Amino acid sequence: MDSESIRRFMADGFIKVEAAVPADVAAACADLLWAQIDAVPGDRSTWTRPVYWVGDMAQEPFRAAANTPVLHDAFDALVGRGRWQPRRSLGSFPLRFPHAEEPDDAGWHIEASYQPPGESGYRVNVHTRGRALLMLFLFTDVGEEDAPTRIRVGSHMDVPKVLARHGEHGAPMMKLSSDVAAASKRRPVTLATGHAGDVFLCHPFLVHAAQPHHGERPRFMAQPPLYPSYDFILDPYLLRVTDVEPSPVGATIRAALHNA
Repeated sequence: MDSESIRRFMADGFIKVEAAVPADVAAACADLLWAQIDAVPGDRSTWTRPVYWVGDMAQEPFRAAANTPVLHDAFDALVGRGRWQPRRSLGSFPLRFPHAEEPDDAGWHIEASYQPPGESGYRVNVHTRGRALLMLFLFTDVGEEDAPTRIRVGSHMDVPKVLARHGEHGAPMMKLSSDVAAASKRRPVTLATGHAGDVFLCHPFLVHAAQPHHGERPRFMAQPPLYPSYDFILDPYLLRVTDVEPSPVGATIRAALHNA
């Protein structure tokens, strides 16, 4: 990953890595996903839901998809060498289908990332505890009508000041959704379109949203986290220290807090 790609990630909050997963691996993953749901390729009469959710998948094609050399290189560049954990699986697959029923999960939000002991829900804090990146793996071609994820460009710079109000303990995603949506409402919107095998590497604070499917072909995607090696991407004790060089992910958080 070159310096221009890193600059664009820091400015926009995401970078699209084309053909990050080989075509045959992406196709094998799609076949395994079809086998997990009660829908049949090419038979629209069996597409009875607007979205099918599939959990963790640890078969070899998914392990291979998560660990290509180009992705490892990108993780080093964006998160820092030694600061992330290789994935052994991919999980959280929203498989979206053309359907008259509107999905109920299309609001603007960021992803929660950790579950404190003794609590039932997941939270997120300003140090992005438990998440180094949000990743969007495309396992089918995705056009503008195929329910591509909506992205607010640059919104990762609006979120840290919202999270800072909640301190170390952070807040649940549902509690934050309206605040991060309001903070980023003036940002331009782009769509996560591309070909099977493309991967969007997103800042963990990037504001994004699903949308209804108005196309003809199902959209298969994974949206797993990249886990950090340590609890925090940005050490809470180093937030105001300028002589310690954070990763691009951490540097943007620090810059957003400094400019708040």
